[in-house]
Amino acid sequence: MNIYKQILEKKGHILALAPMEGVTDTVFRQVLCEIGKPDLFFTEFLNVEGFCSKGREKVVHRLDFRNIEKPVVVQLWGNVPEYYAETIEYVKTLNSDGIDINMGCSVRDVLSSGRGSALINDKVLAKEIIDVVKESAGDLPVSVKTRIGFDKIETEEWIGFLLEQGLDMITVHGRLSKEGYATPSRWNEIAKCVKLRNDISPKTVILGNGDVKDIGQAKEYSDKYSVDGVMIGRAILTNPWLFSGKKPEEISKEERVTTLLHHLGIFEKEKGNMDIFNSQKKYIKAYISNFDGAVELRTRLMELNTADEVREELLQFVS
Repeated sequence: MNIYKQILEKKGHILALAPMEGVTDTVFRQVLCEIGKPDLFFTEFLNVEGFCSKGREKVVHRLDFRNIEKPVVVQLWGNVPEYYAETIEYVKTLNSDGIDINMGCSVRDVLSSGRGSALINDKVLAKEIIDVVKESAGDLPVSVKTRIGFDKIETEEWIGFLLEQGLDMITVHGRLSKEGYATPSRWNEIAKCVKLRNDISPKTVILGNGDVKDIGQAKEYSDKYSVDGVMIGRAILTNPWLFSGKKPEEISKEERVTTLLHHLGIFEKEKGNMDIFNSQKKYIKAYISNFDGAVELRTRLMELNTADEVREELLQFVS
């Protein structure tokens, strides 16, 4: 029984954290394991062409995870099938819980090279990639994260096609590739995916994604739209405690500061060079919010250059 079916058997639905480049790295995921862990993590997405090039050492860190984070699914992207096969040989040494193919990314540089959601317009290549991944993955379940269409809604045609490929899971984001967050996620289209699944591939797990802000809404949408679970993304940066069920206003100032300090400690352990801290500033607002003096403290922290300086400022604040 694959990991998706195991979670469903145990919990009835799946709450997953979306893979977000530069956000859901192993440091942040380890923090979430202690303050509110989802049922399923995904790694940051790894470009298979980059992994199979001389620049491997610059990208392989995206596959980093620790046992505390499991279950963890590795997400890959690219448009060269043989590079998927080569990358997966390495992935199989990591003790991950699955392989996910990104066919949903709408970043311009990704699209311009025919990758990500551009694969919606190239079913021949999409099938070739899926076939290679399934053949290479061994016992690991294979899934796809995608959208309801590229520049027009084509739920029946595209998701129907994916369901014919024998995938273990499909995560559907309810927007087109060309649409930004100002356009609401179309959960009625995600519900159509479930009906298609029931007809074409009843064993395939369907997750919905888009505009879900907390686990209460996730459970509501799981029932309302009959999906097997929900993947939550941006909301985690508004409330890192989201998967615990706690609301932002329920987290004390002391816990917020302590959690950021803990984040710094994990960052130091994983990355070594504490001077390179700018990459972590994106998390400051996530932790330092919803208490008197938070804005002023954030302003001071954002002006600092190293993790040690941030730690000193935080300790002074709570002393």
